Amino acid sequence: MTTIEGFILAPQGFVRGRLTHADGRITAVEGAPVDEATARREGGPYVLPGFIDLHVHGGGGHDTMAGGDAALHIARVHAQHGTTAMLATTMTAPRGEIEAALRALAPACAERAQGAARVLGVHLEGPYINPGRLGAQPDFASTATLAEVLALDALAPLKLITIAPEMPGHLELIVALRGAGFVVQIGHSAGRYEDGVAALRAGASGFTHLFNAMTGLHHREPGMAGAALAHAERAEIIPDLLHVHEGAIRVALRAIPGLYCVTDSTAAAGMPDGDYRLGRHTVTKCLGGVRLADGTLAGSTLTMDQALRNLVQIGLSLAEASRRTATLAAEHLGLADRGRLTAGAWADAVVLDDMLRLKQVLIEGETIEPA
Repeated sequence: MTTIEGFILAPQGFVRGRLTHADGRITAVEGAPVDEATARREGGPYVLPGFIDLHVHGGGGHDTMAGGDAALHIARVHAQHGTTAMLATTMTAPRGEIEAALRALAPACAERAQGAARVLGVHLEGPYINPGRLGAQPDFASTATLAEVLALDALAPLKLITIAPEMPGHLELIVALRGAGFVVQIGHSAGRYEDGVAALRAGASGFTHLFNAMTGLHHREPGMAGAALAHAERAEIIPDLLHVHEGAIRVALRAIPGLYCVTDSTAAAGMPDGDYRLGRHTVTKCLGGVRLADGTLAGSTLTMDQALRNLVQIGLSLAEASRRTATLAAEHLGLADRGRLTAGAWADAVVLDDMLRLKQVLIEGETIEPA
């Protein structure tokens, strides 16, 4: 049995005390309740739930579409930045390339490697998107069928599927996918406000990288972003302060109760400036971002520890920032034993100093040195 001491963020709030764990699970969280202001004034260490990132394309020079052992390297890079569980995210591509990527991802989904984040499964971001809203996705968008999705799921577990609901047959497909147990998000969409509302009613449960690669909000044409702000219970957002302005993040926080953070990170995450792969694209990291040759944002270099710091920087409490970088993502996937520090949950935690820098990462009881 191992113990971590500090200001521990339990479900009911901070306690000054200790967390004990054994055999990969938390056995107890004990201590006296303390308000966050006191904890911040005394300066840590702070013990928070490990970060959960549901949108990861790459890191450390590796891309999920590359096959081989790319997923292992990606999971290790993000673990060093406090991500304890993640979804490996694919790109739009010809079906054969997607199938090859899924076959390569399957072993990482089946078993967590030492020193790596738990790969919970796959976020299928494309090819079922609108060709008019590709963003940085290659131009291989297609419409989906349930049979095709089930065939892909047989190669590696699909935990999250991004769909443009306005494409032919997709609204009916959302109903079928939800009935089959998949979590569906709306994204890369040229749809109207009405399309977004219809998709939510059909069973879609969130929006992929809110505001990006979707029709924006106008007061006479609310668009897909307007549907999200008016009706969504959940959505993902990239808080690198480049994809979304601080003010728009604040709007989304007020409107969407289950707004959770993702990195949308690429192979350039954790790497110096230069050229990297993103699916079939070559992307360039410079000036803190990743772009295609025409200037289009192409994923990010964000890591979840920086996402937490960015949220605190724009005014969220540490407890609320933690909820947006861990707990809400776990709830989105229906995971009751991750994203929270409570007895019986997986021993996934991050330990931060008074500047919110990582001091220690704990993944299923394994201690990992941060980057």
